[in-house]
Amino acid sequence: MTGKESLVNLKYLEEMTGGSKELVKEMIDIFISQVPEFIEEMRELHKKNDWHSLGLLAHKAKSSVAIMGMEEQAARLKMLEQLTKEGKETGQYENYINQFEKNCLRAIEELQLVKNNL
Repeated sequence: MTGKESLVNLKYLEEMTGGSKELVKEMIDIFISQVPEFIEEMRELHKKNDWHSLGLLAHKAKSSVAIMGMEEQAARLKMLEQLTKEGKETGQYENYINQFEKNCLRAIEELQLVKNNL
């Protein structure tokens, strides 16, 4: 993936909101406010080795990224969710969290531009 490819695809969000620019902006704002909370909580749960709660949070975050059309990231969160349920590959969880943070911070930049152009 090049740095120029868009991480977000708002087709689903636009369909879901009936094309309402105000609702799209509101959903973008919610996503932008949730991401730092998700990242912080994921890091805390990882530190505590609380795999069950990390899996639940991955599930919740998966819904948020899916609404923004971030299908690859949603699939990664689903994988993290499944791994935590089974307590498998615990050494990889931090990589999933780091990738989530990197992708979501880039998505926020894209979404702010989109929002400014609505």
